[in-house]
Amino acid sequence: MDKTIIALFNSKDDAQEAAYELRNQNFPIEDISIAAKSNDNEDQQELVNDDISDGITTGGVLGGIAGLLIGAGTFAIPGLGVLTAAGPLAGLLSGAVTGGIVGGLIDLGIPENQTAQYEEGLKEGKVLLTTKVNEDNVNRVIDILRQFGGDQIELY
Repeated sequence: MDKTIIALFNSKDDAQEAAYELRNQNFPIEDISIAAKSNDNEDQQELVNDDISDGITTGGVLGGIAGLLIGAGTFAIPGLGVLTAAGPLAGLLSGAVTGGIVGGLIDLGIPENQTAQYEEGLKEGKVLLTTKVNEDNVNRVIDILRQFGGDQIELY
């Protein structure tokens, strides 16, 4: 059975490195999501390149990682501001902006009573990474996330 693992990182570089390592260890990149709060002074048009299939983004909050992940975009989330997300979470946010990040996390399998800590982390400028993983690989993935600075790692 697949499980959802979620973690917060202090920087986009750390989250990006963890995602690259997951990919290098042959975990499906389409199961990985990354979300980060956009700075007010950044040019929103440059956060995520429309052509993510080639792996190139310009000046973005998510940097090159958005090129690895499917469905990247920016979203105005009430109470949080502008959020840049890539992967399955981006798709969920685009369909449920009124539910904000809480609704997207619930759709990924995170219990509603656990979502506040991750929303607060995003407000503080941390970067959120989620991934689905087969139960047999949970410990391996958690080790990779910790290796690259993952914090508040939870399994659902």
